[in-house]
Amino acid sequence: MKRAWLAALAALVLAGCAAVRTPVAADLIVTNARVATLDAGSRMAQALAVRDGRILAVGSSAAMQGLAGPSTRQIDAGGRTVIPGLIDSHMHAVRAALSYSTEVNWIGAHTIAEAMQRLRQAAQSRPGAWVVVAGGWTELQFAEKRRPSLDEVLAAVPDNPVWIQLFYSDLLLTPKAMTALAITPATLPQGIAAQADVPGWHTGNIVTMSAVFDRLPKPTFEDNLTGTRQFFTELNRLALTGVVDPGGFSIAPAQYAALLKLWQDKALTLRVAYSLFAQKAGAELAEYQDLTQMLPMGFGDDMLRFNGIGERVTIAMYNNAAPDAATREKFLEVARWAARQRMTLTIHQNDDASAHHLLDLFEQVDRETPIAPLRWSIAHLDNATPVTLARMKALGVGWAMQDAMYLAGDSRVAAAGAARARTMPPMMTALRMGLPLGAGTDAHRVASYNPFAALQWMLDGKTVGGVPTRGPEETPTREQALRMYTVGSAWFTFDEGRRGSLEPGKLADFAILDRDFFAVPVDQIGGTVSLLTVVGGRPVYSAAPFKTEQENR
Repeated sequence: MKRAWLAALAALVLAGCAAVRTPVAADLIVTNARVATLDAGSRMAQALAVRDGRILAVGSSAAMQGLAGPSTRQIDAGGRTVIPGLIDSHMHAVRAALSYSTEVNWIGAHTIAEAMQRLRQAAQSRPGAWVVVAGGWTELQFAEKRRPSLDEVLAAVPDNPVWIQLFYSDLLLTPKAMTALAITPATLPQGIAAQADVPGWHTGNIVTMSAVFDRLPKPTFEDNLTGTRQFFTELNRLALTGVVDPGGFSIAPAQYAALLKLWQDKALTLRVAYSLFAQKAGAELAEYQDLTQMLPMGFGDDMLRFNGIGERVTIAMYNNAAPDAATREKFLEVARWAARQRMTLTIHQNDDASAHHLLDLFEQVDRETPIAPLRWSIAHLDNATPVTLARMKALGVGWAMQDAMYLAGDSRVAAAGAARARTMPPMMTALRMGLPLGAGTDAHRVASYNPFAALQWMLDGKTVGGVPTRGPEETPTREQALRMYTVGSAWFTFDEGRRGSLEPGKLADFAILDRDFFAVPVDQIGGTVSLLTVVGGRPVYSAAPFKTEQENR
């Protein structure tokens, strides 16, 4: 009702009805801007007005001034670009936040020297404590095009145990770290092997790496709170106003306590829709049934909401390229239950060659309980074929696409071949089909959380090492890329009618950028930051020249 009233009021004002006296004034007005509304007409406006956490109107600066009252906060954007708040359709944000204040990240580090300096600073602030880099980097981002050596790490951090993780495949442990974990070269955990030619480095896989990571000291609850605040503020700095969180390895229900505390205190600065990730092999259905007894689909509010199950629905099916009959039946049992409970389901699927196993099961469930209304989705799947995408479209299944090829594209080109990589991922094929498509990062273990790095990669197809991969036939326009990161991602939480574009009645989530996303050279997009990020009409991050806006809220 409120949304309809706001839209009607805005229409009257913008139609030039000077005689109409508005019953209430705007809380916030932004003028002198280039507002990318991303509405159906792709309109660019000069200004917008906010009332009660929602967009009241968009239009000319003069028209918005007509909505001002004595207490209206007014912001002159100085000609800068305003975009809808970005939404990452697949980020492990809750897990990353838990340890953000106690970890070191190499996101954006361009040299090994810069990476070592970050280690050095962390060690100085926490004498003797663990120094942990949990991922989100690759050696190709460094000018040296190599990993740091054990000697370089020890020179920077001689007195702390150090863990440095590269994706889920490689790990550096210093001697102090080996001692602290009670590991010797002769007693390495099963599934992890020393790299004989690279001192300090080891190889492993996603399961063994996670199991050993769980042996590290756990951050305290206060660390979790601090980390969540800091990480969400960092995401706000990058114009993010929402994430769809698919859970993660070793994230027990108790580890959501910090997120829930900030939600209860109305201190969240980021909208979070979260899924339950299976943790109990062979007992997944009982696990879901137990955890959701008082947690129906959609439970929560505009800031925190339960969004179903996944991305690991059953452990046996996860990354299984050739599931046997028992594995398929176990998955089918859970999927049928989710459909009957009208729950959203998202699942990790890397390779198109095995996607038919999953879609066969989806189609079987769909014959019993239609799944299109439930917004089920598949994550990753960079090498999807038109046949797979068409089957997804027929089922109403969405595609949560990430920028995995930004950090890992060089190795994927080597494996798939340059010709195949030109169509990876097939974004434009999916859009032409009308497949629901949202953009994201899969941060932070295997990717950077920076959405603008992802947007730059979506537009130029170049890996972090500068290697071009995707061809023009699968490259979107800037507006199409931005839509995937806003209203496209909102689809996965049933929110495309409530956020993702700047239209009257929608939630007032937006950011004023430091550069014009639509005009700067593509290779400069990755460096974009927000100068003012607003969630629900409330400034949650600000930098000069808007610093006082957050301080005065």
